[in-house]
Amino acid sequence: MVSLELSEEEKMVQQVAHEFAKKEIRPVAAYYDEHEEVPYDIIKKAAAIGFGVSKQGSLLEGSGSSLIPSILAEELSWGCAGIALAINSSGLAGAAIASTGSPEQREKWLAAISSDADEVHLGAMCLTEPDAGSDVANIQTTATRDGDDYILNGEKQFITNGNIADVHVVFATEDRSKGWGGIGAYVVPRGTPGLEEGTTWKKMGIRASHTANVVFNECRIPADYKLGAQSKSGGGTGPGALGALMTLERTRPVVGAYALGIGRAAYEYALDYSKDRVQFGRAIIKNQGVSFMLADMAMAVESARLMVWRAAWMAGANVPYLQAEGSMAKCFASDMAMKVTVDAVQVLGGQGYMRDHPVEKWVRDAKIFQIFEGTNQIQRMVIGRALEALPKKG
Repeated sequence: MVSLELSEEEKMVQQVAHEFAKKEIRPVAAYYDEHEEVPYDIIKKAAAIGFGVSKQGSLLEGSGSSLIPSILAEELSWGCAGIALAINSSGLAGAAIASTGSPEQREKWLAAISSDADEVHLGAMCLTEPDAGSDVANIQTTATRDGDDYILNGEKQFITNGNIADVHVVFATEDRSKGWGGIGAYVVPRGTPGLEEGTTWKKMGIRASHTANVVFNECRIPADYKLGAQSKSGGGTGPGALGALMTLERTRPVVGAYALGIGRAAYEYALDYSKDRVQFGRAIIKNQGVSFMLADMAMAVESARLMVWRAAWMAGANVPYLQAEGSMAKCFASDMAMKVTVDAVQVLGGQGYMRDHPVEKWVRDAKIFQIFEGTNQIQRMVIGRALEALPKKG
């Protein structure tokens, strides 16, 4: 028998996260969208109740459920996707450290990006470059061994928490002739000489999440800051940078869950509005043109959640993504969020276009989820290749 009922732990997280989003995030979402500030106070409040990256690298301290990161992402994003991303912004850096670092490195660097009620500590995953977006293998940032050190040179682009992070996890190439095999992951703490501030970007949406370029100019770090490095004499114990990048497929359901939260918020708002808005003597939901739109929105939201939860369960159970189910979840949920938010504006009509209502913000927030963590065109390419590799059914 298949059950979709959440465990008591999962229900508790869902309820606590929803109340936090309702009471702490939604009242200030418009402010942070307008001012493009990092919500440090909210990050502290979230950390005080266990939300954010833990010292074990998970998105919830002590969680044993693979669904919980997605549940948490959906509920917080329902409040505001930008603030939700700020709360969990160290997640990708944490995943890279947890999957690639030695036990000593995990203990040291995960603690360095774990916030608490008193202090905010942030991590940044530095992968994208001006000429290496979807084409990750084209990384130009170099790491050159120099005795007991590595010297990093290059520029990373559109980095969440870039320059404000306590720890930057940087992907760079040691030997371009080796392709993926020549790429390593390196830890660069804030304040390291040669770590320089690049452009801070002003964005269409998710404005509470900080995005900047990071420049490495003869940036010297100890050799044991290479993730997986055994010692200053070299050698590695971890799965390498490719292993860290492969973890992105397992985190894609969480990216889909953020988009799900936005789409759900827009659908619920439009539904409530349609019941209150009276035209020609009756609520507009009684008009088939509106009710059919809402029916499609409801089906899309529920379908996205099922895909996200299934992919999250597969990741936790170590079930292979033979059809690229992680990419499916991220792609479907983000496409859903974009369509549902645009339709929510349509349901509200002229009111939806005005900033007095949050639906226009949700449109702006939704768009990025079709782009980052692998564009949806790339996701479809990944899915297509996975399908091509499947054996014939006949």
